[in-house]
Formats: sequence, C-alpha cells, structure tokens
Amino acid sequence: MKERVSIAKAAPDAYKAMAALQGYVNKSDIEAPLLELVKIRASQINGCASCLAMHVRDARKAGESDERMHLLNAWEEAPIYTARERAALAWTEAVTLITDGHVPDEVYETARAQFSEKELVDLTMAIIAINGWNRLAIGFRRLPETDAARVNT
Repeated sequence: MKERVSIAKAAPDAYKAMAALQGYVNKSDIEAPLLELVKIRASQINGCASCLAMHVRDARKAGESDERMHLLNAWEEAPIYTARERAALAWTEAVTLITDGHVPDEVYETARAQFSEKELVDLTMAIIAINGWNRLAIGFRRLPETDAARVNT
C-alpha cells in the first residue's frame, strides 16, 4: 500500500488547522495517559493503523502499560480501568460511533459525574481530533511508522 497524499504538503493550511486543534487538546487539563487511551480506542474503532502505532508509542512514553493497552478493546470486561477512564472510554465510543444511536443519556451522565463541564468539552475535542486524524490517515493511506516498517524499507 502506498500513501495517496501528504496532507501537510498538499494543504498546509488545513494541516495547520488540525494541528491547532490538537495543540488545544494537548494543553488541556485531561491527563496525558487518559488522552492516549482515548486516541487508541477511537483508532481501534476506526481501524487506523497509522494512529494506533503512533498512540501506542505515545501511551508507553506517558507511562501506560502494555497490559492496559492490550485489554483496551475489551475495556468493559477488564477491571483494570478506573471509573474516570471507563467514563472517558464510553464517551469516546459513543461520540465516535455517533450514528449508532447518538450519545445515550446514561453515557453522558456517567461522563459528567467524572469530568467537569470544561473537561468534558476538552475530552470531546480530543475525540473529534483523533477521529479527524483517523479519517485523514485512512483516506489518504498514511502508513504506520512501525519498527518492522523501518527494517523493511
């Protein structure tokens, strides 16, 4: 598979706009390991290999364990996530899969119990950003940066 378009080269202003949104998210008060879990979960749902490779590396750097990342796809069954993390992951799934019945009130209420209004907006902006990056990477076939890819090139 070959990358179709380099977003940064083809439309630098559009790339800068996405990067500005990401910059806002990165400066939010949401803890970095939680943001990485959210990015990984949304990228799993969307099937974005490029973003998965990136955010697994970033999560490790932020102190996240391999075990928690491996179980993320089944977070509802794994007792290793906090109530705050569970609320964020449920919110991530509901916002990412918005066409599956919008965001249920119970998911909102659970998230609202764990996050202030500002934090919930910031968390939602993080979800919007990663979904945007996923769609750009998938649509333009951005290849994942992996150890195997570096060895095979």
